[in-house]
Amino acid sequence: MNVIKLLAVILFILMSSIGGKKGVTSFLALFLNFGVIFVAILFMQNVKSLITLTLVACTLISCINLFYINKFNHKTLATFISLIITLAILLSFIFIIEHHAMIQGFGEEEEEEISGFSLYIGIAFAKVTICTIIMGTIGAIIDISLSIASSMNELVVHTPLISKKNLFRSGMKIGTDILGTTTNTLYFAFIGGYLTLILWFKKLSYSFGDIINSKIFSSEVISILSGGIGVAIIIPITAWMSATILFKGRER
Repeated sequence: MNVIKLLAVILFILMSSIGGKKGVTSFLALFLNFGVIFVAILFMQNVKSLITLTLVACTLISCINLFYINKFNHKTLATFISLIITLAILLSFIFIIEHHAMIQGFGEEEEEEISGFSLYIGIAFAKVTICTIIMGTIGAIIDISLSIASSMNELVVHTPLISKKNLFRSGMKIGTDILGTTTNTLYFAFIGGYLTLILWFKKLSYSFGDIINSKIFSSEVISILSGGIGVAIIIPITAWMSATILFKGRER
C-alpha cells in the first residue's frame, strides 16, 4: 500500500469515526469534487467559453458541498444564493484585475521547463487565469458562508424570538470573527505551496522589486487577494440572506 492509499484510509477512518454518516458523505464528496474538476478540464478544449464551463463546475461543486453533504434546508439555500451573488460580483472584479495585471501565461522562471513544448494549444491563457482564480476562491467563500448560515440557524433554533435585525447583526459578528482566520488560511496555503519558490528567489538573490514583479509570484498573490475580497463580500450577503430566509421559515 503506497502513501496516498494509506493517508486516504486514515482520513476515511477519522472522518467516519468523528463525523459519523456525514463524515462518510464528506469523504465521498471529495471524490465527487475531483470528478467535476477532472471532467471540466477534459472539456476545456471543446467548449467556446472556459469561464462559463468553470462557473458551471463551481456550481456543481457548491451543490455537492452544500446539498449532498448538508441536505437541502434553509441554511444551505441561503449559502447557495449568497455564493451565486458573490461570484457575480467577484467575476467582474477579476476581469478588470486580470486585464490590467497581465498575469496570464507562464513566467520567465518556467521558460526552460516548457521550451520543448508548443504553446499553441487553442486556449486563451487569459481566460485560464480567470478560471484558476475562480476555482481557488470558491472553497474559501463556501466555507465562510456556510459557517455563518449554520451559526445563524442554531441561533434561531435556540432563540426563536430573536428579531430579524438582531439576527443580521449576529451574523455579521460571526462573520467578522472568522474573517481574519479565513484570509490567513489563504495566505498560509500560498506559503505552504510556494515555499520552494520563495527559497529559490532567495538563492538567486532576487530583489524585493524582482519578486513583486515576478509573474508567478504576482499571479498567486492576486489569487489570494481576490479570495480575500470574496470572503469579505460574502459575509454581509450571507448574513442578510440567512436572516431573510430563516426569519421567513420561522414565521411559517
